[in-house]
Amino acid sequence: PGSGAAGGLGAGLMAFAGGTLRPGVDMVMETVGLERRLKGCDLVITGEGRLDAQACYGKAPAGVARVARALKLPVIAIAGSVGADAQAVTSVGIDAYVSALQELMDEGDLPERGAAMLEDCAEQVGRLLRLGKEIRNV
Repeated sequence: PGSGAAGGLGAGLMAFAGGTLRPGVDMVMETVGLERRLKGCDLVITGEGRLDAQACYGKAPAGVARVARALKLPVIAIAGSVGADAQAVTSVGIDAYVSALQELMDEGDLPERGAAMLEDCAEQVGRLLRLGKEIRNV
C-alpha cells in the first residue's frame, strides 16, 4: 500500500534503493514533536483544505486526531470546505468540524477571500468555546 503514489515512485525506491514507506503525516508529526507539544493542552484544533471521508486515510487531521485521542484531548477540525461524507471523520477522533466557506464561489476567488473567511470561522469557533465555558459557569 502506498507504493503507487507519485507514479510508482515508492515502489521503485523500495525495489531499487532499499527504501521504506511511511505516511507523510507520521513523519511530520514526529519531526515537529506533536505529541510532546500537545501535552498539557485542553483542546486541539486542526485544519484541512477539504474535509471528507478521504481525510480518514493518511491526511493530517486524522493523524493529529490519533495523537490527540491517545492523550484524551478533544479535536475540532476547521476546513476550507466540507464534503457530504465528512461525518466519517468522527470515526478517527475528530469530535467536531466546521467549514470556513461562507458562500459558493469560483475557486479563483479563494486566494483573495480565503484568509478572511478562515479568520472569521476561527473566531466563531473561539466564540462557541467561550460560550460553552460561560454556560458551564452559570
